[in-house]
Amino acid sequence: MSEQIPIVEAFRVMTANKSLSEEELHDLIRDGIHAALARRFDGPVDAEIKVQSDGDIRIVVLKEVVEVVEDPAREIRLEEARWDDPDFQVGDLMEIPVDFRDFGRGAVMAAKQRIIQRVREGERDKIREEFNDRVGELVSGEVQSIQRGTLVVLLNRAREAEAIIPWREQNPRERFRQGESIRAVLKKLEETPRGPRLILSRADPLFVAALFALEVPEIYQGLIDIKEIVREAGGRTKVAVSSRDESVDPVGACVGVKGSRVQAVVSELGGERIDIVPWHPDPEIFARRALAPARVAKVISDASRRVITAIVDDDQLSLAIGRNGQNVRLASQLIGWQLDLYSSRDWMDRGAESVLFGADDEYEVADFPLSELDGITPATLAALEATGISTFFDVLDKDRQDFLQVPGIGEEEADSLMGLIDELTVVEESEAQGAAEGAAEAEAGAQAEAGAEAEIEPEPEIEPEIELEPEIELEPAEAEAEIEEDSAEEELVAEERSS
Repeated sequence: MSEQIPIVEAFRVMTANKSLSEEELHDLIRDGIHAALARRFDGPVDAEIKVQSDGDIRIVVLKEVVEVVEDPAREIRLEEARWDDPDFQVGDLMEIPVDFRDFGRGAVMAAKQRIIQRVREGERDKIREEFNDRVGELVSGEVQSIQRGTLVVLLNRAREAEAIIPWREQNPRERFRQGESIRAVLKKLEETPRGPRLILSRADPLFVAALFALEVPEIYQGLIDIKEIVREAGGRTKVAVSSRDESVDPVGACVGVKGSRVQAVVSELGGERIDIVPWHPDPEIFARRALAPARVAKVISDASRRVITAIVDDDQLSLAIGRNGQNVRLASQLIGWQLDLYSSRDWMDRGAESVLFGADDEYEVADFPLSELDGITPATLAALEATGISTFFDVLDKDRQDFLQVPGIGEEEADSLMGLIDELTVVEESEAQGAAEGAAEAEAGAQAEAGAEAEIEPEPEIEPEIELEPEIELEPAEAEAEIEEDSAEEELVAEERSS
């Protein structure tokens, strides 16, 4: 018995730091010994294995007594059984004691491998149980390594879990080094041949929502709901909030005293701009608020096409559009409607096109499913969709090496996809350039027509003098008109807030 104690201790050391109970350890040992017996007897056997608390292991292999042996691992001939006991009859079970010390090296290795496999399967099950319902929650850890732009994170409370932050899920304005602490949101639990893998993100809108839930107790308590949230990582985030308690101001609660709460979120995001607006079920009112910080003069909605036309004063146009169209683009995503933006002057002319997107941007925002492309085979499309790549935007920023990492994509398919991306990009650029040139030609033609009309007007020599004086005289009147319009806008905003 004393010689068998080191065996159990060896298994206990091998499974150390796995948070196993005594019963779980014994169950693993029994399973490993079954694997060793199968190796020794050339097949699965029926055996009784008892692991005592003092380390004693008792193994008894059971074999059925038969006339003709078909399964040597489970059966024994009657003549052989009667060598030990002449009273054996066909159908009896013969108990064969086995000493673990008699196991060969191959049987011991089989037991060890089986125990390691069971331990890994148990760890994977624990990871699934722990994180399957935690999608959208914040997790913290340490950057263990950086592999081709992907951050490998060692989580604080689950050191056996494999967690990564792909470069597409990182904020482009942030840089992390090995050993630095990091927080991210759990975006999804991905199954791989090596077991479950945690995909974390610092670029997803869920990350901002999780930060607000951490900083704003009213959100954690359920008094305030984040209705919608859209984001362009590193640039801007728009959050629409509503309150379940009329006495709680949702925007004020998220901002905090002197902006303390929202500033904590901004600091974690590296200075990213955050717009917090009150949510409203009316799309027109919601559109006004979503375009903040710009003031909207008027909105017109088309419910059948889910299109909202927003009109702003000329001095508010650049603010409403935002840098590279970011503000109006996020506002459109926030309300879930197409948002066409006009300046007051363009709206009065009624001949100008929407300045929401210029000729160049019109094609940039036109995403479409990959299934609409003729150049992608069904097998390639299925392989891409299996990894979450289903639209043109998903492949637009990928290179050849990214495609080769997708299971089922070879070098030929990767080259074909890269060629298809290059072709579509060239086509879109040429179409956008043609649209811009057409607009320029139309504008030039309009100017030419205006010039021709001016030529046939009588007394062209006197016309400049007649135009200059009224402009100078009308300047105060125009300023007064602008003041009146601003007052009207402020009254409109005040009415909206009171409602």
